[in-house]
Amino acid sequence: MSPRFLVLADSDSYVKWGAAFASRLPAGWRAELVILSTPVAPSDRQLRTALAGSAFDLSDVTFVELHELETHLAARRPDVMLLALRGPLVRVVTPIVGRYPDRPVLVSGFPGLTIPAEPKAIIYREQVDLIVLQSRREVREFRASADQLGIPVGLGLTTLPFLSERARADVPGNGIGASSAFERTDLVFAAQAKVPAEREDRVLLLGWLVDAARRRPSRRVVVKVRARRGEAQTHDEAHDFAELLDDAGVRAELGGSLPPNLVVEDGPMAEHLERAAALVTVSSTAVLEAVAAGVPAVVIDEFGIAPKLINTVFEGSGLFGGAEAVAGWDARHPSSEWLDDNYFHGREHDDWSVLVGELLERRAAAPLALRARRYNLTGGMLRRAFERKRMLGEFDRSLAGSVSVVVAVPSRWVVRRVRRVRRLLAGEPTTPQLGAREVRAPQLVDAA
Repeated sequence: MSPRFLVLADSDSYVKWGAAFASRLPAGWRAELVILSTPVAPSDRQLRTALAGSAFDLSDVTFVELHELETHLAARRPDVMLLALRGPLVRVVTPIVGRYPDRPVLVSGFPGLTIPAEPKAIIYREQVDLIVLQSRREVREFRASADQLGIPVGLGLTTLPFLSERARADVPGNGIGASSAFERTDLVFAAQAKVPAEREDRVLLLGWLVDAARRRPSRRVVVKVRARRGEAQTHDEAHDFAELLDDAGVRAELGGSLPPNLVVEDGPMAEHLERAAALVTVSSTAVLEAVAAGVPAVVIDEFGIAPKLINTVFEGSGLFGGAEAVAGWDARHPSSEWLDDNYFHGREHDDWSVLVGELLERRAAAPLALRARRYNLTGGMLRRAFERKRMLGEFDRSLAGSVSVVVAVPSRWVVRRVRRVRRLLAGEPTTPQLGAREVRAPQLVDAA
């Protein structure tokens, strides 16, 4: 019988990734897309955008609340379940799925760049069977981190599923771009929620885009945003680019009236790349989509190259450029040496399906045991209730969740202040070091 594959997703980034992943399953697999109701669930417009180019449309999607999940699993009986969820939510969902008799093989992963391999990203997923990663470098770094943590999770190699299906040999290194039904004239800026974080940096970046628009008035400069006002995203955005451009004070800083060829648009990135002569970003996964589509790019290095900017993976790519590269439309293709180790290894080298097949054989022989949770156990049931409430918000209606907020929030504040004072008295750095059982949250990727 054909394996049944269920994708459980939450935010727009993870829906896009999960839907694309399930659209490229081996022949004969049957796939279903379910969205867990959370405060970051995508709007209908975001959902249409996320599903563009996949095998799914709006009518194929089922929404469930967490308390309905076990009933849904009992009705669908999936063989494999892709937890296309933010890390803290993977930690909430995994034990629930693990209670289900003859539970499915549990797979998780990320919708974009995951270098460096933060320990917390693995700890959130310590109970799944397999984490799929999208480059050889990611597999190496995650294996080293998992070994250091003592977490024997499986790691599989895949390819970012929403990249172009063009052969690896066609990935640009020779300056030849993919064909397009449209004239490639736009400079597309892929905006992100988390980087750059500071308002003044965002205004500075908009200034470079304004300059680019003024230098080439016959071409469009597109600020491509992930969400419209009031829509949720995978990551909170403190200073929305569209709102900054609407601000009279910002407009004054940028030289008064904005050039008419500077526009703000949303929609699928693939459609924007059809018209793009170049792509600009700080670190978005959209760079990889551009590379696959033959579109040259600039990864902005004016704010530095550091893990918090999620751009260290591009070292050695030849894509870094500054303000003049943006304003001057000076985009470029990545070096061939960088490509093979970073996301363009070729689908023939992917091994995730083989590893899932081995897990399915084990499951056929005997029910899979759920690995015991080892990390962040302090607080017991109250902590788990708080983790659930923090991720589900109003969609967690349990008494334990409400109680946990009353108790945990003040307690967390006190504990953090006490730790900070102890470090100051001991002359230690105020940023806590990674310990064996409590690990800081990672800088997560803003996926395109």
